[in-house]
Parts: sequence; C-alpha cells; structure tokens
Amino acid sequence: MKVLKKEELLNLASQVMDIKEKEVKVKDEGKLKELIDDFIYTAVFGDEEAKEAARWLIRASALDLGIVPSSIHQLYTGPMARQELPNWFTVPAMNIRGMTYDVMRQIFKVAVEKDVGAFILEIAKSEIGYTNQRPAEYTACVLAAAIKEGFRGAVFVQGDHFQFKADSYFKDPEKELENIKALTKEAIEADFYNIDIDPSTLVDYSKPTLKEQQYHNYINTAKMTAYIREIEPEGITVSVGGEIGHIGGKNSTPEEFEAFMEGYLEELHKYGENLPHISKISVQTGTEHGGVPLPDGRIAKVKLDFSVLEKIGEVARKKYQMAGAVQHGASTLPDELFHKFPEVKTAEIHLATGFQNIIYDHLPEDFKEEIYSWLKSELKSEWKEGWTEQQFIYKTRKKAFGKFKKSFWDLPERVKEPMLKALYDKFYFLFEQLRVFGTKEIVEKTITKVKVLKEKPF
Repeated sequence: MKVLKKEELLNLASQVMDIKEKEVKVKDEGKLKELIDDFIYTAVFGDEEAKEAARWLIRASALDLGIVPSSIHQLYTGPMARQELPNWFTVPAMNIRGMTYDVMRQIFKVAVEKDVGAFILEIAKSEIGYTNQRPAEYTACVLAAAIKEGFRGAVFVQGDHFQFKADSYFKDPEKELENIKALTKEAIEADFYNIDIDPSTLVDYSKPTLKEQQYHNYINTAKMTAYIREIEPEGITVSVGGEIGHIGGKNSTPEEFEAFMEGYLEELHKYGENLPHISKISVQTGTEHGGVPLPDGRIAKVKLDFSVLEKIGEVARKKYQMAGAVQHGASTLPDELFHKFPEVKTAEIHLATGFQNIIYDHLPEDFKEEIYSWLKSELKSEWKEGWTEQQFIYKTRKKAFGKFKKSFWDLPERVKEPMLKALYDKFYFLFEQLRVFGTKEIVEKTITKVKVLKEKPF
C-alpha cells in the first residue's frame, strides 16, 4: 500500500471509472480491486486534499457497484419486531479498532461466502477518539473492504455508544447535548445510518421511582431521536438505539424498560405525533466492556443472565414494535455461550475486545514491547490502585491503536497473514453461532437501499 497525491489518484481513477459531478461509472471492477488498497491507504494517511478525493471516489464506486450504506430500521421494526423470521438470528455489531481495512476484509469474505446480509460495522464515541478514526474515514474503510471482496448490497455502519458524560452533563446539560448532536451530525453525514444514543450514564438509582431514575436518560434519548429525524437523508429512517442499563452496572429489568419507554414516548410525542421511535434497547445482563482481567491477566468468568434479554426483548416486540434487546460487551465471553443469543431472541450483540485480543496475540514481541512501554509512560495516570501490570496493559492497550495506527497498518504480510486468518475464523464462528448465514435474502427483501449522492470535492 502507498499514499497517492491527488493528481496521481485522479489519474488512476480515470482509468477504471467515468467520473461525473455526483457519481461515477465503474468500467473495470477487476482493476479497481487492484487499486483499492492504495485508494484506502490514501484515504487514511494522505494529505487533506488527497484524503477527501479518495474517500469520495471509494464511496461513489461503491454506490455504482450496488454497495449501499443503509439503515437496519426496516428489518428491526418489520420482520424482527413481528417475529416473522423463519429462523431467528442475532445481528453481530463489530467494533474494529485497528488495521481496520484488513480486518473488515475478513468480515466481508465470510459475508460473501455464506450469503450474510445482517451484520453491522460500528465504532463508539470513545473509540473514534482513541483509535483516531473519524466517521468519514471509518466508512471509507467499510466500503473499500466491501469493494475488494466483491460484496453487494446494503451495508450497515453504526455509531455505537454516543454516550453522555455524566459530569459534563450535570454541569452544563445543553453543552453536553450539543456535543452529542455535533458528533451525530458528523456521523450521519458520513453514512452512519444507525446510531446508538447512550444517556444511560445519567440514570439516578437514588430516586424513588423507576421513571424518575430514568428521567435524564429518556428525555435525552427523545431529544436525540427528534434531532436525528430532522437531519436524516430523505428516504432513510435512521435506526436509533436506546440504552437503559449502563454496561458494567446492575442488571436491567422489564419494569425499568417500561418506565423508560413510557417517559421516552411521552417526550418524543412533543416533537411530533408520528416520529419513528427507537428500534432496539441495550440492556445490562452481567457483562463488562472488555471483560474483567484478573491479576494474572486471565479474564474472569461472567455470570450472564440470558433471561434479561429474553424478557425485555419480548416486551419490546409485543408492546413497542421493536426488534428486542441488545447485548454489549460480549466478545470475550466463552465460545459455548454464543448460540444462546438467538435462542433467547436477542436482536443484536456488540463485539470488540475479542478481535483486539487476536491482533495483540499475533504481534511481534518487539512491537508489543514498544506499545506497552508507551502505555506505561503515557497512560500511567490510568493505572488503578491494586492493578497488576497485566491488568493495566489489558485495560489500556486499546488506546494504542490511534498512536500506532500507521505501524499497525504497515505490519509485514508474514505477521498479518496468521493474524487475519485467526480473525476470519473468529468471524466465521460468530456468524454461524448467531445464525446469520443466509441472511442476505431477508435483508434484500426488507431494506430499501437509498443512494445518497454527493458533489465531488475536486
């Protein structure tokens, strides 16, 4: 892979596509697949002019080939909400923190081989910061990987945990709301047509009633839903997710969910009678993001309460026409648990740290040592009292993906090959366990693909 200058990029592009004001016509897909490695490398590491041009060319090429950023709302509020799936599946939503293009290619490989349509590629608000991947860059990686692997159809890109900071919110609620709005606008403009709003950090369990406890959560979820409906592109209903249980906290209950929904729907109706509401709800079942590292570096076993997902999911579908409950923090769970998620009709499952662990397991020792030295030097303030060095490294090493982004991308093929094979195997396993093989057909039938054209920036 190499960085191209804008003139070089446009010259190469003109050999494989006809470039118009708002779109392109791909003339030679085979040649485009050869060039796409350099296009995406430029979209990530080029100068600003070249980055912008590369991202537009990748996006326009994808649209012409029938690779279309889409909202999963119609699937969630249609066949899933009505329980009309012939065989229930749980949609995997995967946070890719580093080596993004290479890792996503493994996902699209499995998708093409096994006719998978129901899967989401996502990045959380916190990850956008510490991995140094703004939404437009992340989407470019998604679309470039789809082009490279010959994927066709709807692609679902999601903003995960667009989370309110409790300290900031209670100091200045409007300012924190505006921060979340600004990120949401940036994300939707970058084709994130699936957004998970997370004010669950504002829940106050000291209040006497469930509805009062959820007050700041539901009013801000309603405000954000209304804002998203204002700015979403014509013809697209962005899939919006809510959250009632802050991950790592106490387990959620159906009663909490109903109290949240009562307040949320009352609030949302103030903005308009028929605004589409959230399509899913994230709950706490006993997991923690990244898992809980023990002093020796192993991950503690989790007692996960599947009945939470089942009971809240049932209420969500029957009472509110939603897809059901969402499981966060699941990628470090034991392999033997994953088949249970579709059995209890979980709508969606978020997976991240397990993929990061595979990457780290395959890194050369000298590179790993360089990263760990940086963590101990630059992030020592995050070393909590009582943590061993293994616990500190396990909890903080995700934050090296931004600082060492180019080094990760530039790893030699001999290092990448076994790593990417292990990731491919993991995606294959998860997709099989979650029953998403063969879901291309239902996605094609259900999702309206809307091509949002944009003026070329050059």
